[in-house]
Amino acid sequence: MALNPTDLFDIRSLLSEEERMIQDSVARFTDQKVLPIIGDCFDQGRFPKELVPEIAAMGLLGSSLPEKYGCANLNAVSYGLICQELERGDSGIRSFVSVQSSLCMYPIFAYGSEEQREKYLPGMARGEIIGCFGLTEPHGGSDPANMKTVAKKDGGDWVINGAKMWITNGNLADIAIVWAQTDEGIQGFIVEKGTKGFEAQEVHKKMSLRASVTSALFFDSVRVPDSQRLPNVKGLKGPLGCLTQARYGITWGPIGAAIAAYTSALEYSKERVLFNRPIAATQAVQLKLADMARRITLAQLLSLQLGRLKDAGTMQPAQVSLAKWNNCRMAIDICREAPPIRHALNLESVITYEGTETVHQLVIGREVTGINAF
Repeated sequence: MALNPTDLFDIRSLLSEEERMIQDSVARFTDQKVLPIIGDCFDQGRFPKELVPEIAAMGLLGSSLPEKYGCANLNAVSYGLICQELERGDSGIRSFVSVQSSLCMYPIFAYGSEEQREKYLPGMARGEIIGCFGLTEPHGGSDPANMKTVAKKDGGDWVINGAKMWITNGNLADIAIVWAQTDEGIQGFIVEKGTKGFEAQEVHKKMSLRASVTSALFFDSVRVPDSQRLPNVKGLKGPLGCLTQARYGITWGPIGAAIAAYTSALEYSKERVLFNRPIAATQAVQLKLADMARRITLAQLLSLQLGRLKDAGTMQPAQVSLAKWNNCRMAIDICREAPPIRHALNLESVITYEGTETVHQLVIGREVTGINAF
């Protein structure tokens, strides 16, 4: 029996029935709703906002959070499969869901008060409240401890000054999860759109993630009440905990982009006739396709085991770094080799955000040597 070219190790057989159903439903959504329009959206530099209600109706926003907040309470592997199938459509679609779920809803759930959870999470799950995550700053992002944005206590309020850069969903967002230096260390704040002194400016003329909204955020004496501060975390643990959640999803997402590029190349190789035979009959092309299949298979196994560790509660951040590093590198190499350049351009951003490749390499270096080289 012939093997599935995109699943040579029958990894699908390792999934539960529910996980397979979730993957199939998101795959159908990608095939029917994303792929027909995403090329034009990329060309136009437009995020397809019209897809948000259906994404929300499918339970894809905050999918791992409890049902009491209107979320689907899915396991980690299911969230990974969601990311994989969405990024098979476009990294911009997966980025929207990843930011909403892992970088905005997760910190409100994990670090927020019960009042904040009840106020925001149900609306976010329905796609009625969109969030963005303000950590990276104009001077750089790999050293978040060197944060310039500050929040000063003033009576019962906080006054925030600073700027954030490369913020996905920035101009779409109704709320921003903003991290700032305080006298008690780094803390997170929920800043609502329309707050005086808070401004988002969209970044244009991008060559990557063109079907995604990317913005700069500016805070000029933005006053927020203490009730908008995330009360249950202080220090870098807060934003880094969010990044671990998002990076986990990103280990799965690029597999989808790689599969899209690989299947396109595979189909093209059978149709393209050169010197009276399809180029799929040449050793040079078969070697390339075989190597793509090998890399995708290894990445699939890596992310699946990572998901099982996450569901067991034993996943470590260094394991996420290894998978993010490996799978992004795998995907960008495949997408550069295959015909569809849209995925390759997107992955130039994906391999950089949520920790550059170098940062993740150094995380693994520190883990295996016990020496911090940052």
